[in-house]
Amino acid sequence: MSTDSPSPAGARPFQAEVSRLLHLMVHSVYTEKDIFLRELISNASDACDKLRYEAIARPELIGDDARLAIRIETDKEAGRLIIADNGIGMNESELAENLGTIARSGTRAFIERLGKDGENSALIGQFGVGFYSAFMVADHIEVLSRKAGEDAVWLWSSDGANGFTIAPAPEGDAAKVARGTRITLHLKDDAKNFLEDYEIERIVKTYSDHILFPVELIGADGTAKQLNSASALWQRSKSEVKPDEYTEAYRSIAGQLDQPALTVHYKAEGRQSYAALLFVPTQRPFDLFDVERKGRVKLYVRRVFITEDAALLPGYLRFVRGVIDSEDVPLNISREMLQNNPAVAQIRRAVTGKVIGELEALANKEPKDFTQIWETFGQALKEGIYEDFERREQLLKLARFRSTVGDGWRSLSEYVADMREGQTDIYYLVGESLDRLKASPQLEAAKERGVEVLLLADPVDAFWTTSAPKFDGKALKSLSQGDVDLSAVPLKENATPKADPPKDVGDLISSLKAALGEEVDDVKVSQRLVSSPACLVANAHGPDRTLERMLQRQQRGLNVKPVLEINPAHPLIAAIDRARLATDLIAVDDLAHLLLDQARIVEGELPSDPARFAERLNRYLVAGLNAPNTEGRPA
Repeated sequence: MSTDSPSPAGARPFQAEVSRLLHLMVHSVYTEKDIFLRELISNASDACDKLRYEAIARPELIGDDARLAIRIETDKEAGRLIIADNGIGMNESELAENLGTIARSGTRAFIERLGKDGENSALIGQFGVGFYSAFMVADHIEVLSRKAGEDAVWLWSSDGANGFTIAPAPEGDAAKVARGTRITLHLKDDAKNFLEDYEIERIVKTYSDHILFPVELIGADGTAKQLNSASALWQRSKSEVKPDEYTEAYRSIAGQLDQPALTVHYKAEGRQSYAALLFVPTQRPFDLFDVERKGRVKLYVRRVFITEDAALLPGYLRFVRGVIDSEDVPLNISREMLQNNPAVAQIRRAVTGKVIGELEALANKEPKDFTQIWETFGQALKEGIYEDFERREQLLKLARFRSTVGDGWRSLSEYVADMREGQTDIYYLVGESLDRLKASPQLEAAKERGVEVLLLADPVDAFWTTSAPKFDGKALKSLSQGDVDLSAVPLKENATPKADPPKDVGDLISSLKAALGEEVDDVKVSQRLVSSPACLVANAHGPDRTLERMLQRQQRGLNVKPVLEINPAHPLIAAIDRARLATDLIAVDDLAHLLLDQARIVEGELPSDPARFAERLNRYLVAGLNAPNTEGRPA
């Protein structure tokens, strides 16, 4: 939607991202357009929740109008659908902020994703921009709103194309809103079906049955018919709840259209009494990797909504959606005090343990279902290995990994059960690509001895492995850091015998160190290599190579030099040694740098000096083809 279109007098422009979003809505090809009503009802419910919370400290805000409800009216002759609530309401500045901007990080990426082929309107609810979905069915929208405790009534109006206007409401319109918000949709011709009672009832039953406030349809005679159960599903017994009711509740609470992959519903009594209804989604929420890592579990106190910013689960479980309803948390607690409230802290610890326990049970009983959850949320769960020392062993047991054994997922329990004779550690290799890891020369000695190696290609793997974890008493050891000795593990029967290296390579190593200077931390004989001439590893006390590269990209690297490990039995290393013995120092220098740059390339890095690398490589290629060397050696 172009923001350059002519605007009516006094019109305010939409934020640029909102204009792009509205373009998608106005020209929507989504088949699930009925979600607009779910979104507007959800917003109305939030407004009622906010009023009920504010009225704890200021009961005068509710006054004599204590029955909070959401009302739907139809005007078939005029083609208008009205959704009204008597919640908190909005004043002029809040209307401009809430209905003219999207004040949330990741907006641009969200809109780009929303517009891609194959994406569906479930993203609308995930991102909290549901009001704008109404433009899928309406060509003009008016919003009347009176904020609780204030006298002024404001009229927001827009066609979704030319910005919006906000003005004091005419006296006749203002009289329709004693408190709260009244939204009038002027429906498009192809959306008039949303004026039919049966269609409205279907949508409310499907998406909004468990909204805590009555959703009423006002008939032509002015009578009100309640369409939803308006009950707290989480307060009911599990035996009373049907699977489709859980699905409907999940979609209403989470604002998504997929199925829950795991449902956790229970009541706790004792030191803390609370009810919990939690869901693990099937699809990855849009905000899973937002830098704020905020959770989306809503805190209620005795059925009164408090906040969804209570951090009721640790950051690594931020994908979980749902509700926790406490009987013991003070009803008038401020959002700022939640973090330090002992009751909330106890609930947080218990619920975290419960969720992890349910994931463990699912992994044991339904491994295929758990694998789907791991493929979707494993990267987030692995953050807990680094952050949650108390539950590290549990999380390691839950974790699934790719490895050098087959193409499927492997647990650490399976790894330990299959360890080779003489093997005492669990070996892994961290990198940025699974294919590159499979081809890494650092795997060669392990392959020769049939030692399984975990292949860790997620960015988070570079971090949690720094915590030096153990599983079942066995240390996890990197094949790309420090010394590795697999000699206690016997070779496989079909292993190729390794050629005997020269007995004395001390002088060769000294020559390589002299040639490479400050480009490496050290040069060593490798215990990892079998068929490759060299590889790069990190020293035992610094960051692993992958972590160092990640930190360098963020300008936070320590500029740690790698250790170059060589395979003295390889022909290239032997050639360098012959050049050393012939006192051909220029050849030693050339070949040493070619060796180092080759090792960098295998790791996915660039040579330190690409032009010089190409010059050296070309010279030796020409010499290898027995062509005359016309370039000469560098001075």
